[in-house]
Amino acid sequence: MENQRFLESEWDYCIVLDACRYDVFADLYDEYLDGDLEKRWSTGSSTPEWAYRTFTGDHDIAYFSGNPFINSLGIPLNELKWGASCDYPWTATDRIREVIDVWDHGWDDELGTVPPESLASSLREHRDAVERAERTVLHYMQPHAPYLTRGKGQKLTQIRKGINRQGEAEEADDDTVLSSVSDAIRPRIESTLEGSEFAQKAGLWLELDPTGLWRDGTRETAMAYYEENLRIAFEAVAELIEELDGRVVVTADHGEAFGEEGVWEHHIETHIPALMEVPWLEVERGT
Repeated sequence: MENQRFLESEWDYCIVLDACRYDVFADLYDEYLDGDLEKRWSTGSSTPEWAYRTFTGDHDIAYFSGNPFINSLGIPLNELKWGASCDYPWTATDRIREVIDVWDHGWDDELGTVPPESLASSLREHRDAVERAERTVLHYMQPHAPYLTRGKGQKLTQIRKGINRQGEAEEADDDTVLSSVSDAIRPRIESTLEGSEFAQKAGLWLELDPTGLWRDGTRETAMAYYEENLRIAFEAVAELIEELDGRVVVTADHGEAFGEEGVWEHHIETHIPALMEVPWLEVERGT
């Protein structure tokens, strides 16, 4: 299987579907898009790892980010206090020409996430950024939870709030003993939780309908919502592509696990096929 080669490949627009598995993508994409599909091996099993290992130089890209980990705040990933502890001293603003924070201005409080239409709206409002850059990335949150047909999400809301608060605190240079202690113990707590299958499933349960869990089980319920999320993303992407002038690729930063090898959701440096196999679709459009 070929490596993703995200930056080495030829494209003008790259659409990134967050946490999109290759197998589910392959089953559904041709209902919405035409093109040549390949299975590729990602550089990371989570967004922070993927970003750190993918964007290693200076890149002339306008990056429309629905994911708060890729932002214009200038806070290195290893200093973020919310969502994922890691050792990556990576900052989007050091590697990418311009980051447009759709995760902030395109946020929907009712859904607890960034809906697909926010990416299209932001692109239309920031055409100047596209014109300034050599290439453009549109990073959608779907099919990543929260699931749009389920209702308001939980965890992504907390990550966004935490990163926003941290950005405000950085500006105020507010450093306390309590925050220092929290920074020291958080990685140990998260490491323990990520090694627990029960803890991983408990996190996923926050995003699911309890009636479905009791009736169908965690994997079946989560997969059904996940597929619906991907279909919603496909509909929006197919519509947006009609507006784009140039070569378009659709891919993912990483996949999503639903119990494979005891893993649920996605975690840093967990290099199993469910998380590392991603789609690479070179879109063909009618003339």
